[in-house]
Amino acid sequence: MMTELLNSVFTQKVLEGMARFCFGYPFIMSWYWIAGSLLYWFIRERHRSVYTSPPKLRFTPLVSVLLPCFNEEKQLRETMAVLMDSNYPNYEVIAINDGSSDNTGKILEDLVDQYPKLRIAHLVENQGKSTALNAGLFMARGDYLVCIDGDALLDPHAIDWLVFRFLTNRRLGGISGNPRIRNRSSLLGKLQVGEFSSIVGMIKRTQSLYGTLFTVSGVVCAFRKVAVMEAGLWSPEAMTDDVDLTLRIQAKKWAVGFEPHALCWILMPETFAGLWKQRVRWSEGGSQAMINATKNIFLSRPLASSLLLLWSNFFISTIWAFSIVIWFTTLNVTQFLNGGALTIYQNFLPDWWGIILGSTYLLQSFIGLMLDRQYEKRLLRSFAWIIWYPLVYWCVQTCSCVVGFTRALFRPADMKGTWVSPDRGIR
Repeated sequence: MMTELLNSVFTQKVLEGMARFCFGYPFIMSWYWIAGSLLYWFIRERHRSVYTSPPKLRFTPLVSVLLPCFNEEKQLRETMAVLMDSNYPNYEVIAINDGSSDNTGKILEDLVDQYPKLRIAHLVENQGKSTALNAGLFMARGDYLVCIDGDALLDPHAIDWLVFRFLTNRRLGGISGNPRIRNRSSLLGKLQVGEFSSIVGMIKRTQSLYGTLFTVSGVVCAFRKVAVMEAGLWSPEAMTDDVDLTLRIQAKKWAVGFEPHALCWILMPETFAGLWKQRVRWSEGGSQAMINATKNIFLSRPLASSLLLLWSNFFISTIWAFSIVIWFTTLNVTQFLNGGALTIYQNFLPDWWGIILGSTYLLQSFIGLMLDRQYEKRLLRSFAWIIWYPLVYWCVQTCSCVVGFTRALFRPADMKGTWVSPDRGIR
């Protein structure tokens, strides 16, 4: 019965339609990101790319840098030393020790005597990054907040660029910085260098140009304090605080933008286990935030047109991930029941679609690397590793999306988003 159903004309037609969707959707979106990022460069980046220093500011308002820390003893001194070397003249640093079990608290106590700009807060137990950021906000004396992670190295001019954007656009409630990968000693590390340029950077350029961002980069971002307070602060229940707050700020009619000059050097996983855990957490947190946004923004009042594009893209991409898993599984089950061996669908990609999709992906990667080359002069060297990205990352991203979205559907609403120390790669 099962074999007859799977071999039926109807099932074959459905599989054929799913195959077209599975390979057609990334092709269309790739050109969408290419067009958007090139337009962004032409309109906003082209005339600023030649600058080697940030523009002169009319005045320099006090900026509060929030640094939530959990078990950061290995990199905290380096992070703080780089942060204290910032070019911006008027800022304070508020480090929040979120119940660390290592020597993070002791190191902060030592550093507070070394750096007059530094103030610290100790939370008795780990309550999550959102709670730590809220504690930092209530201590902040500045009207502008810059948030970085405890292992991030902030570029000396990053704060200047972020403040410049706030001063030139009063509608901006939040800004995403431009994270760059520090650790590149393995294939996974090299792949992520290309990913942040050809995927992440292009998406942020496109979304920023079209008016909304799915998320700021939580490792380096900035907010107006008033926008965060109007949005209801960071939510302790949010797994990914950056996605959740970004959506809620935009729901309050604040704009959110991308500043590629606000560089920050970060550590990323370089093991498959670490990468998988990170991507599942990102997927679950993003799904949780979008599901909540659907309930709170779209269902409780008229559809927010400014977020409609983000909402549509998220759910279509989620359907795409589930479609790939269902299509691939059904195809192999059918082959197995017909007496064949389990295999990846011939060459995995349909003949001519494989060539077109692969060529489009390489073009997108090359354009992304070229756009970011002004921030990393030797970035084009990563192009040689980009060809492995579909084989490694598309599988990880697809499966993590399915797992993360499913987890988000069944996640208790009052469960707090506490954190653990992530895989920070090989250094």
